[in-house]
Amino acid sequence: MVEVVVTGGAGFIGSNFVHHALDAHADWRITTLDALTYAGRRENLADLDDHPRHRFVHGDITDAAVAGPLVKGAEIVVHFAAETHVDRSLESAGAFVQTDVFGTFVLLHAAREAPDLRCFVQVSTDEVYGSVAQGSSRETDELRPRNPYAASKAAADRLAYSYWATHGVPVVITRASNNYGPRQHPEKLIPLFVTNAIGQRPLPLYGDGLHVRDWLHVDDHCRAIDLLIERGSRGDAYNVGGGNTTTNLDLTHRILRALDRPASLIAPVADRPGHDRRYALDTAKLRALGWEPRTAFEAGLTATVDWYVRNEAWWRPITEGSPHRVYYERQYGRRERPASA
Repeated sequence: MVEVVVTGGAGFIGSNFVHHALDAHADWRITTLDALTYAGRRENLADLDDHPRHRFVHGDITDAAVAGPLVKGAEIVVHFAAETHVDRSLESAGAFVQTDVFGTFVLLHAAREAPDLRCFVQVSTDEVYGSVAQGSSRETDELRPRNPYAASKAAADRLAYSYWATHGVPVVITRASNNYGPRQHPEKLIPLFVTNAIGQRPLPLYGDGLHVRDWLHVDDHCRAIDLLIERGSRGDAYNVGGGNTTTNLDLTHRILRALDRPASLIAPVADRPGHDRRYALDTAKLRALGWEPRTAFEAGLTATVDWYVRNEAWWRPITEGSPHRVYYERQYGRRERPASA
């Protein structure tokens, strides 16, 4: 059996990857390591509790005593674990440095002593490039992160590269665009707007809503990582984008149409500091290996909205829980106002 460690595997992308990998590789035995912070949920892996090729370890990647032995015994490490929400990084940057940078260091340090390790996937983000006024970011472009979250991911990205360059750790780096799909925490744009719209609550849209993002279905991201484990050049970075660029305003209207809700639910709020205007990725390098996204955005978004409609039991405990309500009120409560649209 191929021993695989997935960090952050109880989170959104991580849990989708764990399910994908178990289905795609009958010879993989997966250990999920997750600290179960607010965004990591055992419910995301509940159907795997009795799976013979999966085990769950509750632990923090910054804890070398827990994470180190797992990495040292692995052939493949896929590192998703991170603090990821830009808004939270503006008020608690230290947590992002601790998890995203120091946690990655702990894993890479252990990877140096892993005798059978053949791939360490460092999952990064398109946000490391910063705002792109025109054109598309290529893997060789300068990294210019503009918020603490993006900066912490850029640091981890380059730290991983340094462990390949100096110690020969078989690192592959992925820089993905905005993911969407099932099991995404309701603080992120699509699930936040979907769940608010279901309950006829205002949709807090930053600024003029004309910020541009490229949307990638989580299943296509999982397939890209799977391919790069086998075919990616060690020490290289690969952009993973869905090719679905749209403004946040347009995306909001799509969500409202899918739920048959009025545009009057749009509630413009003051823009967040340093909000990147546009992201766009050149994915030619990954496509040259034979990958391309399979999920059309319209179909993927419709299926995602439908998942939240059908799975209120998954998200209502989050949105109705005290931690989320306190965060939401602090972030949006006093800034919402009726839209003229």
